[in-house]
Amino acid sequence: MRKTFGTGSVWEQKVGYSRAVQVDNTLYISATAASGEDGVVGADFYTQTRFILDKLGTVLADAGFDYADVVQSKLYLTDISQWEEAGRAHGEVFGEIRPSLALVHVLPFLDPKMLVEIELVAQKSTS
Repeated sequence: MRKTFGTGSVWEQKVGYSRAVQVDNTLYISATAASGEDGVVGADFYTQTRFILDKLGTVLADAGFDYADVVQSKLYLTDISQWEEAGRAHGEVFGEIRPSLALVHVLPFLDPKMLVEIELVAQKSTS
C-alpha cells in the first residue's frame, strides 16, 4: 500500500514531492520548515524547532500516526552551534520516545529566515 499526503502547496506540484508518503506501516515525512500562513515563524532555533514539531504532529495524526510511532528524526540546522536549543525543543516532544536522531549542519535554506528543517520517519508496530 502506498498513500501520499499533501498540503496543497504549489511547491509540491512544481517540484514533484509530497508532504508525507505512507508505504504499508511506515510514514516518511519530508523535511519541514517553520513556515506559517504569514511566513517563517520564530527567529530562533528553539521556537522554530518547536513550531515544526507541532506542525509535524498534525501530519502524523492526519496519517493515523502519533509521535510515539516516530523511529527516526533528522534536524537540519543552519548553525550547528545552536544544536542545544533545537535539541531542547526536540527533547520536549521525544524525550520518552527516543527515536534515532541526526543533527546535520547545512548551508542556509532558500529563505534565510529558516533556521531549521525536520524530517521524520514513523512506523506502526505490526504486532
